[in-house]
Amino acid sequence: MNKEQVQSILLKKLKFSADDIIKLSVFHDELLKFNKKYNLISKSTESCIWDRHILDSAQITRFINFENNKSLSDMGSGAGFPGIVLAIFNKNHKFHVKLYEKSNIKCDFLENIKNKLNLNCDILGRYQDDEIRSEYVVSRAFKKLVEILRISRETVEVNHKLIVLKGKNAENEINKLQQPLKFMYKLEKSITEINSRILIVDVKK
Repeated sequence: MNKEQVQSILLKKLKFSADDIIKLSVFHDELLKFNKKYNLISKSTESCIWDRHILDSAQITRFINFENNKSLSDMGSGAGFPGIVLAIFNKNHKFHVKLYEKSNIKCDFLENIKNKLNLNCDILGRYQDDEIRSEYVVSRAFKKLVEILRISRETVEVNHKLIVLKGKNAENEINKLQQPLKFMYKLEKSITEINSRILIVDVKK
């Protein structure tokens, strides 16, 4: 998918605004600039940031109600996927977006993007150092599923919806869990990769 195709999906199917596309373009360009010096994303994916990273992150807006005055925590935000993309989409000043990232270099990049785009989000350090009380917890390329589930269950202090972007082996990973997934969950199809899935779990405390 080229940039124009991705932007068309963002505008027409996912309801991003024209201003959002401008901000995503700035984010894209800053990421390429920063990636010359620091390895935020794999060099092999620099030519496909729009579909491989931006659209892949943006698609989970379908499963989040940004109108409620709640909060979202992105675990292991890295270069801002999906956290920065979700912060750009969010128009509700009472909906709080939090990005957890342990790397100081990546946090510096995220702060730069936040300030440049005037985003309503907080750039935080290690999730272990905070009391997480978010109704939505998202992750992409963070840890293995069993560890994500453990963190979600043990670290997040309220009932929440866990949204994990997974590859084609999502169902296999669920079936191989030593402790069966006891919460209600569903697997949604990805719009960027035909065999990939998005795992959505309702975690009850």
